[in-house]
Amino acid sequence: MKALGLLLIYLLAVLLPLILSWASGTEPRPFRHELASGLGMLAFSMILAEFVLSGRFKRISNGIGMDVTMRFHQLMARTALVFAMLHPFLYRGSPSGGARPWDATRQLTVTTDFTNLATGIAAFILLPSLVLLAIARTQLDYKYETWRLLHGIGALLIAGLLLHHAIYAGRYGAEPVMVGLWLGMTAIAAGSLLYVYLIAPLLQRSQGWRVTEIKRLTPKQWGLTISPDGHSGIEYKAGQFGWLNLGHSPLTLHENPFSISSAPSAGADISFVIKELGDFTRSLDQIKIGDRAYLDGPFGHLTVDGRNEPGIALIAGGVGVAPLLSILRDLRNTNDPREVKLIYGNKREDQIVYRDELTDQDVTYVLSEPPAHWKGESGLIDARLLDSMFSDTQYKDWLFVLCGPPIMMDMIEEHLISRGTPSSQILSERFNYD
Repeated sequence: MKALGLLLIYLLAVLLPLILSWASGTEPRPFRHELASGLGMLAFSMILAEFVLSGRFKRISNGIGMDVTMRFHQLMARTALVFAMLHPFLYRGSPSGGARPWDATRQLTVTTDFTNLATGIAAFILLPSLVLLAIARTQLDYKYETWRLLHGIGALLIAGLLLHHAIYAGRYGAEPVMVGLWLGMTAIAAGSLLYVYLIAPLLQRSQGWRVTEIKRLTPKQWGLTISPDGHSGIEYKAGQFGWLNLGHSPLTLHENPFSISSAPSAGADISFVIKELGDFTRSLDQIKIGDRAYLDGPFGHLTVDGRNEPGIALIAGGVGVAPLLSILRDLRNTNDPREVKLIYGNKREDQIVYRDELTDQDVTYVLSEPPAHWKGESGLIDARLLDSMFSDTQYKDWLFVLCGPPIMMDMIEEHLISRGTPSSQILSERFNYD
């Protein structure tokens, strides 16, 4: 129901300019001209809504999942791009020129005032660049912090250009009620960016943390623990994540999302399992005990709190075990009576973390490149392995929590659905889509 409510709010926000334009009573033009205006207004309102869909607002992302929020953000950005690209070409062949006394509402002509069109042309050029750079971000060789800054500045610049274009070049945008609407929506968009980059970091200044443990768990994975510095910590649910900032001022772009691996029931300290992937994670060996840290969170809905299924299956691939460790530890600390199975896949044996802690749990290890002495499961976490571990009843009644590579989760989700597992009993979060 929350997802439906948020969708209705989104539709109302992006359609409101069209509704007000239609209600203005302005004399209609040929269909193609009206379609062009409609697509332009839709593109602008969708772009403004993108600021709120950035994933950093807990009321939105925690209810429906960060992965759903961000996937919707991506799809709507591309839809807005298509609308924006089509918008000017639908005016081709239309009578154009400056203001005419007999056509004050521009029912018959399209403006050619370059001053008013220039901002639209600039946005027309910048918007596809912004979207394409976001799609190709992981393939480009520049830092995440650089991309994040450029993405935010680029989006704000495009919003400002489109605001000018909509008010001064649009037929409906000059109406007082539309001017107020566009100004209000742009202010909300800019305000959301201001909150994420300035207000929220400033609020974190009184909620600092200190590094109390840093150790190498495997050749490429680290265990990091932070403790609250002068405050009681944060409330979170097992399976959630936060944006971690180590060694920098709160007013920085140097923060990265990491899943929490500690259990809420274990106290105020928060732990993470972090894999070396690039940029910041390559410098973990330079982190020292006592280093200052800041944490923005919690985020995510990969949590079993409030669920009453008779059993829980935790299926992890690689560093995806981090949030599942949090869930497993919390279930153990609270003496949860339900049966729990953990399936933990890796490429090699030396990539397994906390193996000594997991020895007393119902854990199935899977290696795609096992050593000669390996006695566990080999290959991938696939349908054959799942069928050997779960009965028909368990498929239908248990809760399945997945975290790992998207290919692995796609395959498992498809198999679970084919075996009769309700989609409401499958929890997963994705952070790579393209």
